[in-house]
Amino acid sequence: MDKKEKETLYLNAIYQNTRTAIQSIEDIILKVQDNDMISELSKQQDEYSCLAKECENFAKAENIQDIKDNNWIEKARLWTSVNLGTMMDKSTRNIAEMMLFGTFMGVITCIKDKNDHKDVSSELDEILDKLTQYEKNNIEKLIPFLTKA
Repeated sequence: MDKKEKETLYLNAIYQNTRTAIQSIEDIILKVQDNDMISELSKQQDEYSCLAKECENFAKAENIQDIKDNNWIEKARLWTSVNLGTMMDKSTRNIAEMMLFGTFMGVITCIKDKNDHKDVSSELDEILDKLTQYEKNNIEKLIPFLTKA
């Protein structure tokens, strides 16, 4: 596999992680009744959107044409998960828990991606490090919502 193919794989892993977060927030924010949580999720969505844009800019700069969003199966899975998870319980606590599970999964994915793509691109490492830090910060920001009804 040549350098461009490795960069494309790494870039797509990061991009899809950010797109998963963006879509999850889009799907769940419609269920949120707590204004503070709406505000927090909106800020998080903006952060993820900035990182997705960084990925798109990297792709453009490196002439990578194969940047891919999540496939329709993944999108349907996320939508279904949100709707089933909030069908009986739309409480702030439940939504915070669902978001925390997703955010923890995002951190795990970042750690695995960093290991799987060692020495591919220091620029992509920086984007992934930002994403990892965002995810960790978001965990800290979501935990207080677990105490709300």
